Amino acid sequence: MEPQLEHRVTDSVATVVIRHPEKRNAMTASMWRSLPVLLEELAGDPAVRALVLTGEGGTFCAGADISTLRGSPEEAQGLAVRAEEALAAFPKPTLAAIRGHCVGGGSQLAAACDLRFAEEGALFGVTPAKLGIVYPASSTRRLVSLVGPATAKYLLFSGELIAAERALRTGLVDEVLPEGELGKRVAEFTRVLVSRSQLTQAAAKEFADGRTDRDAHWAGQARASGDTAEGVAAFLERRQPRFAWSVPTSG
Repeated sequence: MEPQLEHRVTDSVATVVIRHPEKRNAMTASMWRSLPVLLEELAGDPAVRALVLTGEGGTFCAGADISTLRGSPEEAQGLAVRAEEALAAFPKPTLAAIRGHCVGGGSQLAAACDLRFAEEGALFGVTPAKLGIVYPASSTRRLVSLVGPATAKYLLFSGELIAAERALRTGLVDEVLPEGELGKRVAEFTRVLVSRSQLTQAAAKEFADGRTDRDAHWAGQARASGDTAEGVAAFLERRQPRFAWSVPTSG
């Protein structure tokens, strides 16, 4: 089977699987191009309330398929950046579920997700210095926002791999799970995500990502939605809330 991105939607969670096992799930040019298209489709699906990105088998993603860099490295990097930015802009919560290697372009994709859960034994690396590639400014800023400038420089200057435990300490990942427990924890946590207020999540995502001009917009959305009243009533009545607001679909 050709390298590809596979996806499924179950219980309001879209799972996107990077599938290229012959090369440790390295991303081909075709896969980079297809990711923004797939994300746009899933963002417009009202049944989707959260998204999980993972790799097939025991590897998340070993980066870009190096054979794609033989032609135009600039073009290949542009494809990766567009895919990364599309993932960062996805309007609903995103979580990277990481096993094995998360390297190069794989780290770009993981960093573009809102959250990262990893299995013990996972390895992380940002490796452009091994190839003489200038890491994109937007990707560098995103990495710095997660781990701080010192750890970002360590990763970028050296290209060395770090273990999941160090990734957790530096803020590159949010949770590290024992071997065999990652899938269960991701399923458990995404059930929590889809039960919560999409209004809260969407506003929080914008604010956390640095948007500073939408306070009035979100205040208006909150007033019109009735979600706050529903949340308070559900709490007092000791029942699950039935939030009405959902991420608007385009078109």
